[in-house]
Amino acid sequence: MSELTPMMRQYLEIKANYPDTILFFRLGDFYEMFLDDALKASRILGITLTSRNKNSDGAEVPLCGIPYHSCTPYIAKLIEAGEKVAICEQTEDPKAAKGIVKREVVKVITPGLVVDDASLSPKENNFLLALFCDDARYGLAFLDLSTGDFRVTELEDLQGALAEAACIAPREVILPAAFREPKMAREVATLTVERAITYFDEWVYDLDYCQRLIGNQFNGATAATLGCEGLTCALPAAGAILHYLLETQKGNAPHVTGISRYQQNEHLLLDESTRRNLELTATISEGKRRGSLLGLMDRTITAMGGRKLKQWINYPLMDLGRVVKRQDAVQELMEAPGARRELRELLDGVYDLERLNGRISLASASAKDLAALKDSLLRVPPIKEKLAELSSPLLQEVNSGTDPLEEISALIGAAIVENPPFVLRDGGIIADGFNAELDELRAISREGKGFIARLEAQEKARTGIGSLKIRYNKVFGYYIEVTKTNLASIPEDYIRRQTLANAERFVTTELKEYEEKVLGAEERIRELEFSLFQEVREAAAAQGERIARTADRLATLDVLASLAELAHDRGYCRPLMHEGHELVITDGRHAVIEEMHQQERFVPNDTVLDNGENQLLIITGPNMAGKSTFMRQVALIALMAQMGSFVPAAEARMPLIDRIFTRVGASDNLARGHSTFMVEMMESANILRGATSRSLVILDEIGRGTSTFDGVSIAWAVAEFLHDNKKHAAKTLFATHYHELTELAVTRSGIKNFNIAVREWNDRIIFLRKIVPGGASHSYGIQVARLAGLPSEVIERAKEILQNLEKGEFAEEGVPRIAAGRKKSSPPSPQLSLFGSGEDLLRERLKGVEVTTLTPLEALNLVDELKRMMQP
Repeated sequence: MSELTPMMRQYLEIKANYPDTILFFRLGDFYEMFLDDALKASRILGITLTSRNKNSDGAEVPLCGIPYHSCTPYIAKLIEAGEKVAICEQTEDPKAAKGIVKREVVKVITPGLVVDDASLSPKENNFLLALFCDDARYGLAFLDLSTGDFRVTELEDLQGALAEAACIAPREVILPAAFREPKMAREVATLTVERAITYFDEWVYDLDYCQRLIGNQFNGATAATLGCEGLTCALPAAGAILHYLLETQKGNAPHVTGISRYQQNEHLLLDESTRRNLELTATISEGKRRGSLLGLMDRTITAMGGRKLKQWINYPLMDLGRVVKRQDAVQELMEAPGARRELRELLDGVYDLERLNGRISLASASAKDLAALKDSLLRVPPIKEKLAELSSPLLQEVNSGTDPLEEISALIGAAIVENPPFVLRDGGIIADGFNAELDELRAISREGKGFIARLEAQEKARTGIGSLKIRYNKVFGYYIEVTKTNLASIPEDYIRRQTLANAERFVTTELKEYEEKVLGAEERIRELEFSLFQEVREAAAAQGERIARTADRLATLDVLASLAELAHDRGYCRPLMHEGHELVITDGRHAVIEEMHQQERFVPNDTVLDNGENQLLIITGPNMAGKSTFMRQVALIALMAQMGSFVPAAEARMPLIDRIFTRVGASDNLARGHSTFMVEMMESANILRGATSRSLVILDEIGRGTSTFDGVSIAWAVAEFLHDNKKHAAKTLFATHYHELTELAVTRSGIKNFNIAVREWNDRIIFLRKIVPGGASHSYGIQVARLAGLPSEVIERAKEILQNLEKGEFAEEGVPRIAAGRKKSSPPSPQLSLFGSGEDLLRERLKGVEVTTLTPLEALNLVDELKRMMQP
């Protein structure tokens, strides 16, 4: 532009301080956006783009705007698109301003710092995560500003930190500037993709500075008093979050009252691939909640209960005492259907107290939010009465920690009308009888309006003009309007104000005096109502810690009642938890598949795993028969047991498991340049490094991504390692199509063979879905291909080729022959046993026999075994 207006100069000065945001610039009743912000916002929001200085000598300035009182859905749409929004308000009364009205940014809304419900999923946390590393240790801090949930932990390697971050699933990430470097950027690509990222310079992570921020936020508290002493990586990460809050929120967040520290060994560990493979919170194929374990288990009534249930699923316990306390509570609620039903009905009227508390503390709560807080608190006394009838320790803890906050609910009930309006400045919020001055002003306003009606009737009678009207607009205030045909009847005391085409407008001294009295009262009413509302909101904010504690207890109650409801409806059993090593499941079922395929009876299966004779189970059988379902159901039952839930089984005896590992399916990681086979080997390596005797390992096809011999060799070696290396000898379920692996059971005492029972009928197969002892003798690949829908000519051709392969008939070019009578060429190497001939197998078996210690009965059994090994 050739010349800037004062307003545009002010805009550009403010915008320069917030270059990475869309600036909402308040002009009267609108938020305006200019230049590049206008171009971007109009495209995302689908609103009209116009311009300033149009048809003037200066360059056109792109412009778009939205009404300030209905900005919420527009902000939500911009945040969903990954943008940050800076809210720039008028900070002085335009009537009192000399020159340009003062404006400043009052807050910045980012994807990780949203508190408005329009941008939030009710049963999902909205986390802002910060990562910091130093001396090969990694600190994580994450905050949900909408609830005040602030947690920290430290990990020993980057992969562990990234796995934990994947579990947290933040909307926005803060990283040190060093992570911009290409090498580090590639390492954290899975964390940064499709997320808002903010980079901070090194000084932000200075430990002294971060400790000062912590002291300011938590009323002088130190790392030691917060239980975070010695966390030299996690504290800088937490400090980065608090620094970001100061930058964006222009002050502290009062409802963030502490930091919760947790350690990985407090919970059953689940890496990213395990969470994905077990479909804990989202399905693999579509990323949907429905079809996941969370989707099945979530029968919570409240939003905060839904978030807590997800936390319990992601962080199963390692403390036997805490698990049993949860089980006791679930059992009592399950066995008391009347009490459970009443509690759930009461919870149904409880709003999201955590997020209400957040908005109240951040002074962004509306009158409807305060009314929701009151309605929720009124539910607490009857909830406590019902809990007092129950006896389990955890339910009593919930009862004792639930605070009805009678004084706050009484204050809001007295102050706020029953159904308050959405817009605070329009008035109509404060109830009659709460404030004497407000009641007096309202009486004046009502009387003034009544006077106007009486005056109109009086003037009609005095002038004889039946069409005379007293009206109001913002320009003239109240006025008397008379049509031109009646101008001759106008009294001398009428003062002309405006001439229209068919009428003229007048005022009188009496009318103006009443106007000043009425309009002055209405303006004062709006000011006083807003002031009184702020006082009530501040009184509620002062009790933020009590509200947060009550919200947490009610969320816990909601989850416990939800688990009891699920166990009752689905016929789950209470698992017997112990600190030994034996895992025994009778008639176990896959919770999700059973629920989603109710038209078909789910076939249950037994499982025995321990650190002795049943340490590693090799499971063979055709695809689609149920091997993967069986293995996953064991893992899910173990996880559900350690979160305190009942499980889908007739009986279960479950040990505390420290980690669940899974190596399932085929996938690649193009972002890091890793092939499918490389990903498979990296996941396998992670298992072999991290598994312990208390771990549960699920291996579904190892070595498929390479040649047959390489694959068999790798699978064999992995199985041997998990059996022989006592430090890493985890309870293992190993599904494979390599039938050679069944020979491991001959030489390893802790390995057992199982297969999925199949019945052949009329050249077809029927899957019985039952796990039975022994190895499978047939892969049934062609029959499975038929079930999958391959064309019949392809199936018939495959059968012919298979017959020739089994007979060793090959064309000279190495292709299986069909025509009879042609010369056979040497077939390609078949899949042989790892030990080659039967003679080699006998030799290897005899090497492991200690003849001098054999009893007569053992010798006879050995001879019988060797004889069977010689049979073709």
